[in-house]
This record gives sequence, C-alpha cells and structure tokens, in this order.
Amino acid sequence: MEERLDNYDSPLVRQRRKSIHFRLLGILPLMFFLLQGIHYWRIAELGHMLWMCNIGNLVLALGLFWNKPAIIRVSVLWTIPGLVVWIIYVVLEWGVFFSSTLAHVGGFVTGLIALRKVGMDRHAWFHALLWYFVVQVLSRLLTPAKLNVNVSHAIDQGWKGSFDSYWKFWLVLTFLVAACLWLLGMILAKVFPISRTDKQTAVMCGPPQNY
Repeated sequence: MEERLDNYDSPLVRQRRKSIHFRLLGILPLMFFLLQGIHYWRIAELGHMLWMCNIGNLVLALGLFWNKPAIIRVSVLWTIPGLVVWIIYVVLEWGVFFSSTLAHVGGFVTGLIALRKVGMDRHAWFHALLWYFVVQVLSRLLTPAKLNVNVSHAIDQGWKGSFDSYWKFWLVLTFLVAACLWLLGMILAKVFPISRTDKQTAVMCGPPQNY
C-alpha cells in the first residue's frame, strides 16, 4: 500500500498531472473563439473570425490541447499586435464589447501563462510570419472584400494617402509585420527563455530519489 502511494506521488505522476492541467488551459481560448463566433454569426459577418487575433485563440487552444510549444509560441506572438490593433481600431472608436474583450485580453493573458511553461524560441517569429501569409491568403480567398480582413483586399483607410497601389502597401506592411514579430520574439525569448523551462521539466521528470 505504501509503495502504491509512493508511485502515485512520484515525479513522473506529478508531471503527468501538470501536463493534463496545462492542456485543459486550452478550454479558455477555445471558449473565447466560440463566443466571438456567436457574436459575428448574429450580425452575419463570420468572415471577421479570420482576423489574426480571433483565429489566434483557436490556434492557441489547439497548441495547448496537443501540447505543441511551436503552435503556442506562434499564437502568443500574434496576441500582442492583435491587442494593440484592437485597442486602436475597436476600443477607441467603438467601445468595449464582452466577447471581443475576452478574445483579445483573455487570449493575451492565457498566452502569457502558457508561455511561462513552454518558453519562447528565438526562431518562432519566422513561423509566426509564415502563419501570417497563410491566413492572409485564406482571408483574401474566403472573406468578403468589404470586410478587408487582415487588410488582404485593400489599403487600410489610414494609409490610403500614402500608397498608390495595394501591392506597394502590402510589401511595406509585410516588412513592418516581420520586423515587429522579430522584435517581439527577441524580447519574449529573454523574458521567457526555453532553457529555464527545460530545466524545470528535467527536474520534474528526473529519476526518482530514494525510491
């Protein structure tokens, strides 16, 4: 009986319990994503679900459920510019909405909690940039031009006086996005280094002592 209790509280079992709790964290961003989906479904504008900040919650949820650090890092990198853009273009112009607040603030907080465990890879910014290209193509193919999701159809209103063609605007925007993701990746890699997380995992998964 005593041996069974020892096995139940072994480092490996404790690590498995923590892994389950970590995966369950994915319920939060999934809930944020679904609430946004209900909101846009009611106003017949489901195309907005492909904005990086909205689809990012689904990506974060999948990364947590599957325990895939690379997916988690990509989604976390996008929560920060998504939060800034949301504040500037939504909160300051239209005010605060419940589902939108959960999707942006809740997704950002959940992402940072997850990042404390998995750490930030210095190359994750490039994966986040590739994901940006994928979502932009999908936005252009699947969403109405009038929504201009992820500015995939036309020049943003605030930049129309600076560019005479969409593709010039797109090239400059892509360069700015890449620079932003790279800078965020470097900062987060210093704040949440992988080495620290790996050491913690190694300690928890190490060979039992006095067993």
